[in-house]
Amino acid sequence: MTAPLNISRRTFIKASALVVGGLVIAFSIPQAKRFLLPGAQDVANKDAAKLPEPNAFLRIGTDNTITVMLAHSEMGQSIWTTLPMLIAEELDADWSKIKVEHAKAAPEYVHTAYGIQITGGSSTTWSEFDRYRQAGALTRALLVAAAAEEFGVAAETLRTEDGFVISGDKKISYGELAERAAGLDTPKAVTLKQPKDWKIIGKATKRLDGPEKINGTAIFGQDIHFDGLKIAMVARSPVFGGTVKSYDASAAKQIKGVQNVVQVPTGVAVIADHYWAAKQGRDALKVEWDLGAGASLDTPAMLAQYRELAARPGATAAQAGDVNAAKPAKIVEAEYVLPFLAHSPMEPLNCAVKISDDGCEIWTGTQMQTTDQQAAAKILGLKPEQVKIHTVFLGGGFGRRANPAADFVSEAVQVAKAAGVPVKTVWSREDDVKGGYYRPMFLHQAKIGLAEDGMPSSWQHVEVGQSIMVGTPFEQFMIKDGVDATSVEGVADSPYVKGVANHHVSLHTPKSPIPVLWWRSVGHSHSAFVMESLIDELAHAAGKDTLEYRRTLLKDHPRHLAALNLAAEKAGWGKPLPKGVFRGIAVHESFGSYVAQVAEVSVNKGAVKVHRVVCAIDCGLSVNPDSLVAQMESSVAFGLGAALQSKITFKDGMVEQSNFHDYNVLRMADMPKVEVHIVPSTEKMGGVGEPAVPPLAPAVTNAIFAATGKRIRSLPIADQLA
Repeated sequence: MTAPLNISRRTFIKASALVVGGLVIAFSIPQAKRFLLPGAQDVANKDAAKLPEPNAFLRIGTDNTITVMLAHSEMGQSIWTTLPMLIAEELDADWSKIKVEHAKAAPEYVHTAYGIQITGGSSTTWSEFDRYRQAGALTRALLVAAAAEEFGVAAETLRTEDGFVISGDKKISYGELAERAAGLDTPKAVTLKQPKDWKIIGKATKRLDGPEKINGTAIFGQDIHFDGLKIAMVARSPVFGGTVKSYDASAAKQIKGVQNVVQVPTGVAVIADHYWAAKQGRDALKVEWDLGAGASLDTPAMLAQYRELAARPGATAAQAGDVNAAKPAKIVEAEYVLPFLAHSPMEPLNCAVKISDDGCEIWTGTQMQTTDQQAAAKILGLKPEQVKIHTVFLGGGFGRRANPAADFVSEAVQVAKAAGVPVKTVWSREDDVKGGYYRPMFLHQAKIGLAEDGMPSSWQHVEVGQSIMVGTPFEQFMIKDGVDATSVEGVADSPYVKGVANHHVSLHTPKSPIPVLWWRSVGHSHSAFVMESLIDELAHAAGKDTLEYRRTLLKDHPRHLAALNLAAEKAGWGKPLPKGVFRGIAVHESFGSYVAQVAEVSVNKGAVKVHRVVCAIDCGLSVNPDSLVAQMESSVAFGLGAALQSKITFKDGMVEQSNFHDYNVLRMADMPKVEVHIVPSTEKMGGVGEPAVPPLAPAVTNAIFAATGKRIRSLPIADQLA
């Protein structure tokens, strides 16, 4: 593959000057807009100035170290390792010399698809596959050219290996060549390796961030500390949309260590020398709130409203034929309900801010540097480039740290601005659970007609749930004709629905003061549960084996079938199980990957035990199989906790849950054995961080049905079996 490069000599020399005695590579892909989201191309063409060409940097030091600047955020998904693998492959680098740093927040590092600097959508590896390899290839070409000058030979006679350029029995290290290479003209094109020549890509590789996360030297947001930095906690309205009517800080100021109390747009902040003083000071505050219209929020009432909406015509998301024309032999009707969910990363939200006369520095774990930088600049009256964001390791994100509203960063900037000193604003676990931006609650109602052969002949499907795109920069191209694509993904585009000649999918989007946001696997987190449960229901109504029924419906979808068949084979579908253990199966495509799972489950007096999950994935090329397996295991843990126990509910406008004792996530004792199998595939690369979450819940609930005959149509499971 010969890839064109878009970089001027001026840009190259300017970048090289940033490092004394080394080589800095800036690289870009002129054709990167081919990755744009549906509709985003229109935005890019309309205002190309807002979508600068993506850039990233590679630095080689005279000590032979190779530092990769990570344009995305490492939050446990292992891109700290995967992206450097792409560069190291083309560079023929010595893997032991690779170092990684989070890149600054800057236009050079915007996502090749989304036009902003963001980590999300299980998109990092596929979106960077070209440009990170190009960076390695470009660097190698420059080093070879420098070595050719040094040796006085033709570049074509040289080879590279493990960080050296070799000529016969002579060799010279990349570090020794760095300064000479920095002065050369860059080539107009580079040739990338063929897959048959890969030595690193596709090979299981240990994580580069493993040692520092094991020995405790890794720096997360909570670890940030420097002289003069204060700690703040904010008292926020117990009801979303509420505002401060008045407050009395006298008792708070009596707490030893409390330095100041200030009002900010989100509430009242207590600034102290350390966390405990800030917490005690906040507890001592007396705040009178104007709760506003949100004080009437109540989960049962919201659900009743959703059912009323479902009875009316909604915005059409998908339609073909005439659902009323079909004359089914049997009709299956079902309602499914999924609750609000918190992201609940292990590291609660936090953000440190230092404001100076001519700029601002921010230290935080963020998934969306661009919007955070812009929000901070607006608050302070600065230009975005005057706001420097130091991205640190994220102790989990799952979408919560990729908020277009930049809520926790904006709040921290407001606190530091009001306090007049550097401040780290810290959220407690209770703040994190009650603080909003949840996966929306959704209601699905389906009416499906079956023909004489048991196959669906008509499919009517209505969804009700809040939009996560309204009011965000993505609204203009993610919402069309009143339909938020993320609300109906996995249903409107389902192969099951599309395979029925007569189908109609519609959507209602109620508004609410409850702030909502994408949650790991986004709309697929509810649609897969509904669709794969419905298919199980249809199979039983038709008197057919649930695996064979899926195979029939998916006969024209080879990637679904490949994952489905591999999972069934490895799980021993149809073979005897221990007494009291039953199987359930599900398959779903999301983020360009196809995942099937078989769950082995027992139910004893209402208590569910998931013993084993067999997972098969077709994600196209797997750059690092070790990371892929880890993400499948992680997804099972994340998805299982939500399926079994997690929920956010409202009463009198307030969130009823507060910490892990009542917002339950998976405990170690409940983690099943997970077996992961990778479908050999040469198809287009998909994601792996999210696609294994959606099929987990239906695989488990389908197994529960096999065990008990009880169909679980609402989550969490614990509420239905209590």
